[in-house]
Amino acid sequence: MKRSEKMEFLPSEEEGGARTQFGALCWRMHRGHVEVLLITSRDTGRWVIPKGWPIAGKNPQESAAQEAWEEAGVRGAAMAASLGLYAYDKTRKSREALPCVVSVFPLRVEGLAKTFPERAQRRRRWFRTERAARLVAEPELRAMLLALAADASVLSADGVVATA
Repeated sequence: MKRSEKMEFLPSEEEGGARTQFGALCWRMHRGHVEVLLITSRDTGRWVIPKGWPIAGKNPQESAAQEAWEEAGVRGAAMAASLGLYAYDKTRKSREALPCVVSVFPLRVEGLAKTFPERAQRRRRWFRTERAARLVAEPELRAMLLALAADASVLSADGVVATA
């Protein structure tokens, strides 16, 4: 996406404020357990969730779903209710780190494409929530994943997570 297509909700980079991003917590039921899809970051290879800048013309959950498609080849619709927020510092080659706050939207995966825009730049892998929590670096995201391990009902609008 071009920078002109992004919307900014918090103070700009020049003003020193944290920047808003939207992320997708991509999930499925597998053998009676919730699993989440993690991807590797392009720069460091850390395990992360798909996330990115707000996209003009899309609401937050649609922006999250678009990022899930581009970064992980995920097909599905994100829920309108955010699971919560986490903060991280985006590393940049030429400048100091940029503080970001990510609003996370659950997205039940309906399908995974074999080819997608960032296929050559990332790996993707399914993990049970407890294992995923151990792999991510951000404490708030880790806490979100651990909370899901205890109660996955927040992943669906009606509070029921079907096992099929």
